[in-house]
Amino acid sequence: MSEQKPDKRQKKSSARLFAVQALFQMEAAGQTVDKVRTEFYNHRFGVPIDGNEMIEPNADLFHAITEDAVNSQKPIDQMTDRALVAKWPISRIDPTLRALFRAAGAEFLMKKTPAKVVIVEYVQVATAFYPEGKESKFVNAVLDHMAREAQPEEF
Repeated sequence: MSEQKPDKRQKKSSARLFAVQALFQMEAAGQTVDKVRTEFYNHRFGVPIDGNEMIEPNADLFHAITEDAVNSQKPIDQMTDRALVAKWPISRIDPTLRALFRAAGAEFLMKKTPAKVVIVEYVQVATAFYPEGKESKFVNAVLDHMAREAQPEEF
């Protein structure tokens, strides 16, 4: 029996998951985007996590998300802050969710993928990190607000 190769969509989904992990690591360890990306390219891509085979990500999308999230972090964080209630500035949000909002924000600003697709993809990433929690609904609401600001022509 031959193993099926991942399709383009699966590779993009994998790139989004890895981008969130990379952005989290950059913030947690105070590392540069170049250092973290090099580590991911050399030591994370193609390596099982907790015994689970990971789909090889679309490296171009991974690179673009991490690059744009870093280069546009201030406007992305401001957009995220506007989507959050006043009592919850982005600095008080869980670091994994902060990384997720930055990755999704980068994709909204790139405008290469329809906003609704970006929302669905990152809600799935949230579910991967928080399978038991309500975070996915929270992520959906925040990303919807961010998307309406970044890509109003789609709504």
